[in-house]
Amino acid sequence: MMAPAGLWTLAWRRLRADRVAMLSLAVVAAFLLMLALSAAGLVAADWEDEVGVSYAPPGFSSAAAPAAGPAAAPPAALPDNPFDPLADDLRALRAAAAPAPAIAVRRATLPFGADKWGHDIIKKTIKGGETSIVVGLAAASLAVGIGTLFGALAGYRGGVVDDLFNWFYSVFTAIPSVLMILAVAAVLQQRGVVTIVLILGLTGWTGPFRLIRAEYIKHKGREYVLAADAIGASHWRRMFSHIFPNVSHVALVQLSILVVGFIKAEVILSFLGFGVPVGVVSWGSMLNEAQNELILGRWWQLTAAAIAMALLVTAFSLLTDALRDALDPKVK
Repeated sequence: MMAPAGLWTLAWRRLRADRVAMLSLAVVAAFLLMLALSAAGLVAADWEDEVGVSYAPPGFSSAAAPAAGPAAAPPAALPDNPFDPLADDLRALRAAAAPAPAIAVRRATLPFGADKWGHDIIKKTIKGGETSIVVGLAAASLAVGIGTLFGALAGYRGGVVDDLFNWFYSVFTAIPSVLMILAVAAVLQQRGVVTIVLILGLTGWTGPFRLIRAEYIKHKGREYVLAADAIGASHWRRMFSHIFPNVSHVALVQLSILVVGFIKAEVILSFLGFGVPVGVVSWGSMLNEAQNELILGRWWQLTAAAIAMALLVTAFSLLTDALRDALDPKVK
């Protein structure tokens, strides 16, 4: 007799039957692959090279060096005077002045043009995506980790512990999220990717905390937890070895939701000047540069960053909705 399919097996079957979800998964996987290749230096490693003129338009074709024409005939050499003390020096100057042979020229085409410094917009967008996606994934993992730990302690322990965490939660949610993020950014002051991850992770744990706490309150009185207590399992083991596998789908869905939110938050922070430092590119810093370029009619950097961000955020949002439905045990 075959064992019944588990939660994750059923969820994968539902997800695989959804064409929109699989297409979104393919888009997200392509962005993650691009992130890995960029981080390894296999793609867009030379994004800072000046391959075009300033604000080169889309479709611009640049030459690495001017084309060399056919080799000119050397001038007729005058006979050497054996009594001339400068004969050797003149011979060296004539050799140096001889024309160089023709060199093949390699041309670079920029489908999306170049920015103010002549950087390829496509490579810059790929490198910027690496920063934005890393910030989104790392900050979401930190926020879900903190929210899950606090929610598990509050929901399982109850009493004074629950009251303490609920007070802490109320303080954070009483302040608008944007103001909280900007306040923490102003306190930390130091700009960098790690700082942005800390800002977003330390301010975004409230959503996972609320949901995980409710799940732990619901599960801690169930038979399998009482049975674990009867055989002498510790509180820590009951919390994370018995209850957490049954509520992990909530944490996973929250992780995917926060990744989307934090990618957009990084763009806002970089646009306002609280984001990545000078020398580090992200989609937010590209949009920050593009606001001045639009006045000059240079629209291609804004378009490239906006298309990349919109494509990833839309795919991730659709995948999150499908994942939430697939992990819902009420959906058959």
